[in-house]
Amino acid sequence: MERPEPWNRLVDVNTQEFSIRRTTAADWREIRELRLEMISDTPTAYVETLDDALGLDEAAWKVRGERGSAEHGISVVAVLASGRWVGTMGGFVPDSGTGPLLVGVYVAPDWRGRGAGVADALLGAVEDWARTEGQQLTLHVHEDNARARAYYERQGFSATGQSMPYSLDASKLELEMVKRLP
Repeated sequence: MERPEPWNRLVDVNTQEFSIRRTTAADWREIRELRLEMISDTPTAYVETLDDALGLDEAAWKVRGERGSAEHGISVVAVLASGRWVGTMGGFVPDSGTGPLLVGVYVAPDWRGRGAGVADALLGAVEDWARTEGQQLTLHVHEDNARARAYYERQGFSATGQSMPYSLDASKLELEMVKRLP
C-alpha cells in the first residue's frame, strides 16, 4: 500500500471560499492567464517579462502545468468554487546543495491579507512538500518588494545576508531568505 505524501492533506482541503490543488498540463489556459496577471501586477517579483510570457506557446504552458507533479517539484493553486484562480506557489530542487526553493508566489489583490488565508494555505502545501525534499525552504525576493518580505518574515523566513543580481535588472538585487522546516 502506497503512503500518501504529507502535503496531500493540505492540497485536498477545501475551505468555505477556495481549495488548494496541484496543477496539471490540462490547466495550461488558467496557468497562462494567472501568470500574465502576476507579471502585470508585480513585474519585479518574477524573472520573466510580460512580452516573454506572451510569446510562449501552448506546449510551453502545458509543461508549466506539469510542474504540479514533477519529480522534486510542486506547483499549487488556490481555486474558488466559481473556478477562478486566485493564487499560486511553486517549488523545486535546483540541486542537492540548495534544497527546496520557493518560486512563483502570487495572490490576487482581492484575496491578499491575513484574513483571506490564501497565501498561508498555498505556503502550507509547499512547505509540506519541501519537508520531503530537505530541512529548509529557500526563496529569493526582490529588494524592493517590502510587502513580500514582510509576509515571509511573519511566516518564519529569515534573511541570510546573501543576495544576487536581479536577472531582469542587474542594478537591483534579489535577497535570499530561508526557513527551517521542523
